Order: sequence, then C-alpha cells, then structure tokens
Amino acid sequence: MFLDTTKRSDKTEIMDDLEMEGELLSRSLAKLDWINKWLGGNQVTLQGIDPLLNKHPKDKMLRIVDIGSGSGDMLRLVADKLRRRGQAFEIIGMDANEFTVNYARKESADYPEISYKTEYVSANTFQNMEYDILLGTLFLHHLKDEDIVDVLKVATEKASIGVIINDLHRSQLAYFLFYLLTLFIPNPMIRQDGLTSILRGFKREDLEMYTKALDIKSATMRWKWAFRYQWVLMCR
Repeated sequence: MFLDTTKRSDKTEIMDDLEMEGELLSRSLAKLDWINKWLGGNQVTLQGIDPLLNKHPKDKMLRIVDIGSGSGDMLRLVADKLRRRGQAFEIIGMDANEFTVNYARKESADYPEISYKTEYVSANTFQNMEYDILLGTLFLHHLKDEDIVDVLKVATEKASIGVIINDLHRSQLAYFLFYLLTLFIPNPMIRQDGLTSILRGFKREDLEMYTKALDIKSATMRWKWAFRYQWVLMCR
C-alpha cells in the first residue's frame, strides 16, 4: 500500500482542540507517556541536553522553557537528570490546553523546580522571556512551516545557549509500524492522532530548510529510534 509522504500533511489532530478535557484526554496523556518511554523517544531529548549543559556552571541557575509540555513527563525526566547533576535550575512548561496544564501540575507536585503556564505558543510568546535552553518534544509538527520559522527565529534569539527539538520522522515505514502497534491499544485518539502526527512530521530536508532561515551558531541533525529527529540548535 503506497502512502505519499513527500509533503507535510495539514490535517489537524483531535488533541489540537484546545477546549478538550476529561477522562479521554487524561488516559491519552498517560498512554502517550507510556509509548514514549517504551519506544525510547524520551532519550532523544535527554541526550540532546548533554552538550548544552557543558556550557553552563552547575552552581549558576539554569533556566529551561519547554513548549507544548503536555503531561509534563519530559520536564520531570529533565528535572531528575539535573538533580543528579547537582544543577541549580528552574523549568517552565507551556501548553495551550488548560486541562492539560492542570494535569501536568498535579503530576509534577513533587517537583517545585517546575512551573506551568497556559500559553498558545507563537513568535510573540518569547518576546519578554529570558532562558538558557528551549525544549520542544513532539510539538513542532503541530505548526505550519511558516509558523515554525517565525517561532524559532525569536526562540533562538532569546536562548542564551540553545534549542533542542525532538520530533517525528515522516515516513511510510514509521506510519505502518505505528499502525500495527496501535492495533493493540484500544484508544482511538492515540491511534488517529499518532498517525496524523507522523504525516505532519519532518524529513531531513525540512529541518535543513528551517535551519537556513535562522541566525544561529551551528546546528546538528541526528536520526534516532523510534523514527525521531534530534535537532540541536546552538545559539551562542
């Protein structure tokens, strides 16, 4: 069966409904955390942080912003990593869905270093912010190409160290493997949104196109299991 992945899809996801709330969303957030852990996707972000941390003293406050923070699972994993390092830090998670933000706050009750904001992420979001590292895990694919460039132009200007993007590789194989995986997951939102997300994901040439539009020091792109790109932008 042929699937054309030449261009990014503009189809919206169920979870893009910012008014969505309730048990289905809670169960979906928990299941997504499980899938990301089981497939190893969280390590893409965690490993990407390492070279950026080397540029920051442990005793100096490290400020991290996470866009599209969802359940806050990635923020808690980053916090665990920084605690083990003995790093002074604070993390701000931003998500446009208020129900999701409240869910993340509850799950992060044991992490006073983490705070959350209900915020629709756009280029204007970063105008009055100061931070060292920006994280975007499975968020960028929700945006259109022109919005990605607009957001990253301002986001990279504001970051004192860099930006780490962990997002999906758009491919036929990824699509069909995820389809097979979700045959065993009785959650229609996970299945439908997951497949849509893959079609909204990226190929290397997409990331190269975005990179050319940014005023940054350097960029690295690495393919990681399971069908992820680790895109690290060094801003200074």
